[in-house]
Amino acid sequence: MQCRRSGRDRTVILRRRMHRDSVVKLAAELSACVVAMEACCGAHHLGRVLDGQGHTVRLMSPEYVRPYVKAQKNDERDAEAIAEAATRPTMRFVELKSEEQLDLQTLHRARDRLVGARTALINQLRGVLLERGIAFPRGRRKLELRLETMTAEEAVSLSSGTRLLIDDMRAEWRELDRRIAAFDDEFAARARSDEAARLLATIPGIGILNATALTAAIGSGHAFGRARDVAAWLGLVPNRSRPAAGRGCWASASAATSICASC
Repeated sequence: MQCRRSGRDRTVILRRRMHRDSVVKLAAELSACVVAMEACCGAHHLGRVLDGQGHTVRLMSPEYVRPYVKAQKNDERDAEAIAEAATRPTMRFVELKSEEQLDLQTLHRARDRLVGARTALINQLRGVLLERGIAFPRGRRKLELRLETMTAEEAVSLSSGTRLLIDDMRAEWRELDRRIAAFDDEFAARARSDEAARLLATIPGIGILNATALTAAIGSGHAFGRARDVAAWLGLVPNRSRPAAGRGCWASASAATSICASC
């Protein structure tokens, strides 16, 4: 990783390409200073280490750093842009996530991967049956119930190989359901032990999954100045609708973006 050290007058003191461990050793030898980084993979862990050494860590979204990159992009110019962006009075910084927050986010992303695998499996199963003239109504539970009765009916014309394939896919489906349910139980247990998640879960329409995901994403919420800022971060912002009687009118957004995907 590219390291750049600047003085108070923004003169360059150090410009060097270093390993991550070398950055930690270098920072340990310095007096307390401001350390700026892009909020990328591994930044929160490194930020906690540097914060433990007494430094002030400022994480920034890469999209906010990009306007300060000069000419062609490379690691050295990225480091220069990060140093410049960190001094901007209007820059928005990302709050450091704790180890517990990262663990909870990891669980959510693992569950999301399993849900995606289950959806792909169900779609493939529908395609296999549709190629044989068997159609089912929309909905995962409806398909599951109809499959129970279909495989028991002798009137359904399916080859032995196809029946074995369907049985194998149904077994995989049940295993995915079991693993997803295990994640749900874990989230429920964490929601009961975490006060913030427990309070969020009492809000109508939030539930345990959204409550734990929101807690993992924003922590205490101190990074947001107002509740309106949280809504904007989630994507709950007004939409401009068609002007009525010569005046513009506003309408609330009909859906929010996924919490897990945005954090």
